[in-house]
Amino acid sequence: MTKIIRGSGGFFGGGDDKPTRAPDTLNSRQFVTLQDLISEGEIEGFATPSKEGRTQGTTAYNTAALKDVFLDNTPILQEGANSTNPQTTDYNYQDVTFIPRFGTSNQTYISGIQQSSSPISGFPRACTVANGGVTQQITTTTVDAVRVTINFPQLQHAKDNGDLLGSSVQLKIQIQYNSGGFSDVITDTITGRTGDSYSKDYRVTINGAFPVDIKVVRITPDDTSSSNTASLEDSFNVFAMQELVDDHQAYANSAYAALTLDSKIVSSIPNRKYRIRGVKIRIPGAGASSSGTPTVDNNTGRIVYPTGYIFNGTMAAAQWCSCPAMILLDLLTTTRYGLGDHITDSNLDLFSFVDASKFANTLVDDGFGGTEARFSCNVNILSAKEAFNVIQELCGVMRCMPIWSAGKISLAQDKPTDASFLFSLANVTGEGFSYSGSSLKSRHSVVAVGYYNMDSREIDYEVVEDSTAKTKLGVIKKDVKAFACTSRGQAQRLGKAILFAEQNESEIVAFTTSVDAGVSIRPGAVIDINDPVRSGARRSGRINTATTTAITVDDIQDLSTFTGANQKVSVVMPDNSVETKDVLSITNGVISLASALSEVPNINSIWFLVSDTIEAQKFRVITVEEADGINYKITALSYKPNKYANIEEGLALPARNVSVLSQPADPPTTISFEEKTVVRNGVAISRLFVTWVPVNGVNQYLVQYRFANGNYESQIVFRPDIQIDNSEVGTYEFKVFSYNALLEVSSTSLDANFNAEGKTAVPSDIANLTAEPVGDHLIRLRWDKSTDADVLHGGRVYVRHSNKTDGSGTFAGSVDLVQALAGNTSEATVPALEGEYILKFQDDGGRFSTNETSIIIDLPDIGQSLAVITKREDLLGTPFSGNKTNAAVAGGALQLTDPASNATGTYEFADTLDLGGVFTLTLKRHIQSLGFLVGSNIDSWTDFDSVSNFDGDPANDTDCQVFVKTSTDASSYGSFNIFANGEFKARAFQFKANLATTNTNQNLNVQQLGYTAILPSRTEQSTTTIASGTTAGGKAITFAKPFFVGTASLGGANSYLPSIGITAQNMASGDFFTITSVSGTGFTVKFLNGSTVLDRNFTYQAVGFGKGV
Repeated sequence: MTKIIRGSGGFFGGGDDKPTRAPDTLNSRQFVTLQDLISEGEIEGFATPSKEGRTQGTTAYNTAALKDVFLDNTPILQEGANSTNPQTTDYNYQDVTFIPRFGTSNQTYISGIQQSSSPISGFPRACTVANGGVTQQITTTTVDAVRVTINFPQLQHAKDNGDLLGSSVQLKIQIQYNSGGFSDVITDTITGRTGDSYSKDYRVTINGAFPVDIKVVRITPDDTSSSNTASLEDSFNVFAMQELVDDHQAYANSAYAALTLDSKIVSSIPNRKYRIRGVKIRIPGAGASSSGTPTVDNNTGRIVYPTGYIFNGTMAAAQWCSCPAMILLDLLTTTRYGLGDHITDSNLDLFSFVDASKFANTLVDDGFGGTEARFSCNVNILSAKEAFNVIQELCGVMRCMPIWSAGKISLAQDKPTDASFLFSLANVTGEGFSYSGSSLKSRHSVVAVGYYNMDSREIDYEVVEDSTAKTKLGVIKKDVKAFACTSRGQAQRLGKAILFAEQNESEIVAFTTSVDAGVSIRPGAVIDINDPVRSGARRSGRINTATTTAITVDDIQDLSTFTGANQKVSVVMPDNSVETKDVLSITNGVISLASALSEVPNINSIWFLVSDTIEAQKFRVITVEEADGINYKITALSYKPNKYANIEEGLALPARNVSVLSQPADPPTTISFEEKTVVRNGVAISRLFVTWVPVNGVNQYLVQYRFANGNYESQIVFRPDIQIDNSEVGTYEFKVFSYNALLEVSSTSLDANFNAEGKTAVPSDIANLTAEPVGDHLIRLRWDKSTDADVLHGGRVYVRHSNKTDGSGTFAGSVDLVQALAGNTSEATVPALEGEYILKFQDDGGRFSTNETSIIIDLPDIGQSLAVITKREDLLGTPFSGNKTNAAVAGGALQLTDPASNATGTYEFADTLDLGGVFTLTLKRHIQSLGFLVGSNIDSWTDFDSVSNFDGDPANDTDCQVFVKTSTDASSYGSFNIFANGEFKARAFQFKANLATTNTNQNLNVQQLGYTAILPSRTEQSTTTIASGTTAGGKAITFAKPFFVGTASLGGANSYLPSIGITAQNMASGDFFTITSVSGTGFTVKFLNGSTVLDRNFTYQAVGFGKGV
């Protein structure tokens, strides 16, 4: 190589021209070939060339198909390009090779798909004009092609002026078969500049007899220049040759394509999509009675059935279509990718498949100004699935249900259908019809249906709303993926169908019928039902006798009320089909027909009457199950004949009158009221019972009521009564409406008022009060338990006592004897006091019985006793002169000073009771008290005319209790304790009274207040014989327990000395004894005969009062 060094100017001057350097434009390139399996089975082809009617295998077809080949979701050829003569700018990807195969059984393999390669030795070799090129002979007969690799070490031209430019070299590759002479197969020109090594591969396909000679020839003359100022580098060599063996697999019955891509346009393997017209499948052939031959719409794949087409069981040749029924038929019967090894046409009810196909291919409004097939199926099943699931998915596209019947698979489709059987209480078991439905929680108001958008080649969503449901339920969305759906209109109809079914077809009926009906019914069949429980009238039964023009029914019940226009009767015929005729007349159980039946119905067959007034309930059978060999269980879903008119055309559903119960109901006519106190959760409440005479045929009522002119409250009840808890005093206003079976409320109501008492009624009086003594100091009172709930639960029993024994005691004029008892009590043990025991019930609201119940106790004297003192504070020189707290004396009685500010008060007795020693003492209180209303005295009345209750209300909320505290040394005292009657052991006693009211409007007059202290009689006697001895002073005896003998303030000192009795022994004539020094603690006895002191044996007995310590 000649190197040229040039200056670029300097200090002494230089040129201004700069050398030119051409860009390096030659780079080595790689290509990748991809094979994609498109479909199993022969396909129609690619969408664009199929629509354009191009012939498969031609360049024009393959070019047009590039519009249907997508790399990373971008078509290779733009949609708007001319398929015949596309421009370079029409391609989104350049240098793409595309070769398809369509899944035929005899298709050839795609050449150029390398299976293996073997390098040929002896390379590289220079290729010049001078050496005549490079020739290589191929003798291996299995070789399909030779890959020739040429290499340029450099390709550039250096000029004298310093420019570095590119160059151009032309070459060709020739082939010779079996020495038959060379022919050109490739001619190429390499143009550009590269300063580095550049290689390029050529594939030479062998199509002739061996041996084969491959020759590479340089056409451009060799560079022979010897200039020292310029250099041309354009030599090349044959760098390598490889023998190639192709993949000869044709993959018969599989549609696939080969794509060769240049690495310069894709940096990684792209995602590929192919828009095709899918597998060719059979469609119905020429119809019977020259009714025409179905064709396929070339644009949509819809099967076009001639008007009046009658299928005769013959299928036509396979071709592409988008009919879901025929696609399902193909999957069921094809052996290669379907169930053909198990199912043939003989196992299928082909007529049901064609019927489903006709309904699916009917043109409907697409919702966007055009029309389309009702149901189309466009799906690519990419993986193996359970056969049952695939069948169910394909059936779901066209709203079908596959059923096995009579040894064949048939399709039951949800489409407008006449009833095929009749049911009523006459041909079902005694359980009748059972209805169920979906809850509102399971319903939706918005459905988003996902479908495959062929334009964007992505999943799009069509949102469908039910405005009525949306208003009722709010926005409750359901997301659904539409299987095999590529149509926005079909997705929209699916969404409407889902919402329609949830709102109108959610009711399920279940019943059991006999074998004669059970074997005639298949899933998918539409049935008519007359249920008198729901319809309100019997409109079906069994036939007694019949002709072709008259039917005598089994029962004339409700026939007299059969009215309305369009009267029709349906009859189950001997072949279990249903015939319907207009009714001419109905007389005495005989239905005369306007036209004759095809034959005479069987006796005991089913008749069924309908009219505009009462129509049949329509259901579509879901399941039929054999129950016990005799009966069959049937479940069916509600069916609306006009569903598709609503879904596809937006027509409103016509109202169907299936019941006379839809007629407006009359309101009740008679109402009654009762108020009771009842127990709820352990608490007594007032409950108002409202009852009315039920209306025939009505089982639901609307009750509106209000209290004291307040706002009305509404309540729906399902029986002819209502209960209102915690009723109050005042007027309740009621309005009672009736609902019919459709929950339409009656236009008028039953109106009534009731003056309630609430829980203001007073408890009943205590009954059967008895008393019995329990020991010396207690009495047991018994009475009948209250029957009032508000006494038993939360109420009280008050036991009071009055000192009066003449029967004039009152509840208000007495005081509590014991703390109030629980309301469910029926007995109590209380202190025994002389006087009147007065009892009342009190309810949980504080209300007392109207009348008191009392019993008078006149206590008998219990042996000999000593009333040490009877103390009355009201009889003191100055009544109630003891210390008072919040209490005062008024009118000679003790009162609370001011109940409004202090509800309790205390009075301390003026004196202390001191026995002088510790004794066991019986104390009995004495109280006479009367409650009164504050301000109820006549002197306080400022407006005499305004007083309506001269007697005044009873003041039962006041009480007075006596307390005592004791001391054994008259110095230190314990705490006060309440008492009424009891024994105490002490020396000194102090007393007080507590006045109280629980109602600040009530006070009390304590008119008498005191106590009685009683010492019981006691006898003490010797337990052994005592010897008196001869002591001059006599025998001194000391009592075991001292007797009370009185004090200066209690009867006087020694006023109550014990009496002594002596029983002497071994007395002689003239003997006597004397008793002296008698005291509370003992005495002295002396035995004498004359003046002589004698020793005699004796016992003694001392009788006195009290038992000291």
